[in-house]
Amino acid sequence: MVIWFWIGFLVLILAMLALDLGVFHRHAHVVSIREALAWTAVWIALSLLFNLLIYFMYEHHWLGIGLEIGHTLGGRQAAVDFFTAYLIEKSLSLDNIFVIALIFSFFGVPAERQHRVLFWGILGALVMRGAMIVVGVALIRRFEWITYVFGGLLLLAAFKMLVTGSGHVAPDNNWLVRLARRFYPVSRGFQGDHFFTRVDGRRAVTPLFLVLLVIESTDLLFAIDSIPAVFAITDDAFIVFTSNVFAILGLRSLYFALAGMIRKFRYLNLTLVAVLAFVGVKMILAHHPKLQISTELSLAIIGGALVVGLMASLIHARKGILEAAAPIALNIEYLATLTYQQGRRIIVFVVGASVVIIGLILIVLPGPAFIVIPIGLAILATEFTWARRLLKRLKHEGANLASAVFGTRPSAANPEPGSDGAPSRRSGQEHTAGKSAESGQDTPKP
Repeated sequence: MVIWFWIGFLVLILAMLALDLGVFHRHAHVVSIREALAWTAVWIALSLLFNLLIYFMYEHHWLGIGLEIGHTLGGRQAAVDFFTAYLIEKSLSLDNIFVIALIFSFFGVPAERQHRVLFWGILGALVMRGAMIVVGVALIRRFEWITYVFGGLLLLAAFKMLVTGSGHVAPDNNWLVRLARRFYPVSRGFQGDHFFTRVDGRRAVTPLFLVLLVIESTDLLFAIDSIPAVFAITDDAFIVFTSNVFAILGLRSLYFALAGMIRKFRYLNLTLVAVLAFVGVKMILAHHPKLQISTELSLAIIGGALVVGLMASLIHARKGILEAAAPIALNIEYLATLTYQQGRRIIVFVVGASVVIIGLILIVLPGPAFIVIPIGLAILATEFTWARRLLKRLKHEGANLASAVFGTRPSAANPEPGSDGAPSRRSGQEHTAGKSAESGQDTPKP
């Protein structure tokens, strides 16, 4: 009977989308910040109302909801799970906003056409995420160890975001764009709100359609990170899907409200790194009762990280005012930069060391320690030389072990010095040169 909740929810979402595009945004226009903020407030209010409905649905188990996931899920826990999942999705969507702004800027999409692209992009995202959630739930319930894989993906996503940052997108290299151009010609300019047109009598796509393809593909990449993050909170498919949907529905209005100022949130990247890393660790520890992190504590940590990151960004945004006030502000900025660098090293050390410790624990407990420990070392290697050396040594030892097990030889491109039992001539020369340098004598020329 739970199927009726799914049908009713989908009908409600489709009705709201039809009302949005067919009534409130029937005519293309530039969405002002005031209008965007108003719609953002509307979507947040609807999400909170649905959160209240979640409480009553699961508290009284309407039509048996909350009883079909292998354990009883009460109203309070369901409401906390929904709100925590919604908060995670909402925070991760901030990074998505920055990428969307880059895509629109790259293609030169007029401001009055952007809402329509986002509407259809979000509609496609709902379908893709729904399919991914169904597959994810089936995998988690069939293979319990898959949570380790999801946790590893989140840690890798945090590591990638820490190293590369946000905003790295190359629309021309997008495989969907290349595929579309192979089958269809592309019109020279935008054709109003149309995605398709005709060029020399042939059916062609407009640049607006290419923008839609790039946005859909980038959202798929974001979903690979965000959906496993929600599974770290709950395995109830209805809560996972509905929290995703409400976060995505508010993405359009949030984009128009924050696109112009998103660059001012300097510490947003570090905040999202902390959120992804924490959720990844929580997911890896999910099957160890003594090490589990409660949803309430997760909500407090994630909410605290977002508040600290946003407050630090707002304080940094006032840097220009401080510089104009007094010359001493330059010294303050220098000290702040040093503090930021040290803080970054501390964060990397804490996150990386935690992952390595978890990997060491998994050597005894059931779990893929051989995956987790290198991930922790890779995170540490972004800031610490000793970690880079250790990671390189671990990689070398792994290659030697593989060659011993499978009978393979080291790659010819990277032969091991002295692998035939004789000392390397070059290494001997380097050793002699090193001794000469240490003794303060010039190396004799041959």
